Amino acid sequence: MDDQAREVGHLMLITPERVFYAGLLGRPRERCPGAFHVYVAIKGGLHLATSDGRESYGDLVVTMPNLRHTIASDYRSAICVAIEPESVRVGALESYARQLMGAESQVFADRIRAAYAALARRQYSDDLSNAEFDIMCFGQALPQRVLDPRVVRAIARIGKFSGEPVTAADCAADASLSPSRFLHLFKEETGISFRSFRAWKRARHLLHFANQDINLAHLAQDIGYPDSTHFSHSIRRFYGLKPRAIFSGSRDLAIYHSSGSFTAAAAS
Repeated sequence: MDDQAREVGHLMLITPERVFYAGLLGRPRERCPGAFHVYVAIKGGLHLATSDGRESYGDLVVTMPNLRHTIASDYRSAICVAIEPESVRVGALESYARQLMGAESQVFADRIRAAYAALARRQYSDDLSNAEFDIMCFGQALPQRVLDPRVVRAIARIGKFSGEPVTAADCAADASLSPSRFLHLFKEETGISFRSFRAWKRARHLLHFANQDINLAHLAQDIGYPDSTHFSHSIRRFYGLKPRAIFSGSRDLAIYHSSGSFTAAAAS
């Protein structure tokens, strides 16, 4: 662990629509997470290569949701801030990426490092809202997306991860729509298919347990994977690491949870 990581510790704060992670990146293998990612170096710099041919080096780099990329750090530890795209107004993330990588890139990097130190001292509330999280990390709140109430309910159902896996048919029935009409509505509102959205949220839910000594086969079943092979393939696709590697590298990781405000903005 590098000097600053030792000083404030490896940690992860998880809210329903935000994640702040400071810890090991693991080997630089291709990953394709479903969230908007802002990577910040704790020391040195970061090397980013994306599937669309972009390569960059700096102490702050940004990737859009569902973009395959490889990230490597000069030091073993780095900071990653993740934002769920369905929680932000359409087009805002593209605009914000340009701002983060623009003339004030260093200011944003320093602010995120300061947020790291503040989180290590537990200087946040247990019900940290999206706006409070954004202000802590970026100095401003990102504009919230307003979703159809039927899609809001479906997202909430997916996010419970209890009992049988949520299906599109279940959500369609709840919305009083045919499955095909519901699937169209869901993609129209969120910008991603129901199946892809559910797969990402399932993989994201794994983060809550990353520092626990837990049976991975049982965990896979509990959060809705049909078998261990599917579980391993899915996690590697999103994170570039096998589940066992994630858990092995998270033994010293302090994980904090904040209830936040789960996509409360629904069209009336």
